[in-house]
Amino acid sequence: MSEIFNIESIHQLHYLAGGPPPNHPLFCIHQLEALRALDAKFPEKFTYNFYCLGLKKNLPENIQYGRTRYDFQEGVLGFTAPRQLMSFERDITEQATGWVMFFHEDLMNGTPLKEKIDQYGFFHYKVDEGLSLLPKEEEAILAIFQNIATEYQRPIDEHSKQVVLSNLELIFTYAQRFYTRQFIVSNDANPDILQRFEQSLKTYYHQSHTLPALPSVEYFADQLNLSANYLSDLLKSLTGKSTLEHIHHQVIEMAKHKILATNQSMAQIAFELGFEYPQYFSRLFKNKTGMTPKQFRLSSN
Repeated sequence: MSEIFNIESIHQLHYLAGGPPPNHPLFCIHQLEALRALDAKFPEKFTYNFYCLGLKKNLPENIQYGRTRYDFQEGVLGFTAPRQLMSFERDITEQATGWVMFFHEDLMNGTPLKEKIDQYGFFHYKVDEGLSLLPKEEEAILAIFQNIATEYQRPIDEHSKQVVLSNLELIFTYAQRFYTRQFIVSNDANPDILQRFEQSLKTYYHQSHTLPALPSVEYFADQLNLSANYLSDLLKSLTGKSTLEHIHHQVIEMAKHKILATNQSMAQIAFELGFEYPQYFSRLFKNKTGMTPKQFRLSSN
């Protein structure tokens, strides 16, 4: 098993790739064609302390991830966050074209994007959940990458940081818009995703009289072979509710049934639904219904 190497800086990234020092200490941008001959010392498995986004084309046809095959001949936009485990396979990328950009989180210091970037869930999607771009979408993203590349070649001045971050934020905004389109198209092509999720949710709550714990978003994402962030964003786009909101809805419906159909105490109902502490159950129930569980039982009399 090969050792996992952590790349700490943009400068170290360039060194490992066998290239010259970067033009800027906190970000770099390159055409994929220029990275085909990476130095032999570049690690096969690695993590890095910065964000990455890439527009890639001409990857091998029908690359398989998990149980699904994906056609990456057209432009695919992908994102990764710091400290995610990555792997590099030369035979897959040697024909690829496009752009890749790395930027350290320190580039965002003192700017609103530093706080806002955590809202972009696509930084935590799986590799097979990349954004497949339509031709016009690809043109828009390509133009922004070229803007950033032009700025990267300029001498650093007091405007450099803002120009780069403004272009990055524009890519993120476009990505949110284009992912919404992809979610709709994906659901048209795979209409069973929502049905499978709902069935998985119902199965979880009917498999046992007493549940060991509340189900997590990650549990259902694993059931559907999706990342937790992608599943939540997909459900939000299709139904207006995130995965957690769907889970809470099912919990409350089950709770209502138990409250009205049994004489169990609220603590016992909370325990059977997977709550470790009854007060958490009461708090969630009131937040969703406007009444405490006891008030709900009394209101039905």
